[in-house]
Amino acid sequence: QVQLVESGGGLVQAGGSLRLSCAASGSIFSINAMGWFRQAPGKEREFVAGIGRIGTSTYYSDSVKGRFTISRDNAKNTVYLQMNSLKAEDTAVYHCAAGPRISTRVGDFGSWGQGAQVTVSS
Repeated sequence: QVQLVESGGGLVQAGGSLRLSCAASGSIFSINAMGWFRQAPGKEREFVAGIGRIGTSTYYSDSVKGRFTISRDNAKNTVYLQMNSLKAEDTAVYHCAAGPRISTRVGDFGSWGQGAQVTVSS
């Protein structure tokens, strides 16, 4: 079992920045990939960014590419999502997830955090 806890959400004006953190504990040896997903009210959960085990492979949705950066510190068992140039449409609950392989699909991740609210005011 892997436990994930997100932090760093909040309220920010459009054009501003936030950094989310996701601390992992438990059976972390089983984690090959980490991902960030988000879910806005009335919408399905969608992929935002992902990163491989050693952090050299990263991938992003088109909607955040060039604005968001995913990184990980394996010594701290923590994954980060740096979000710059935030837009109102980035408003959502952001969840981190852990899984056995790199993927953009919700179903490929077996462990999820409780989520962190990000609200961007226009």
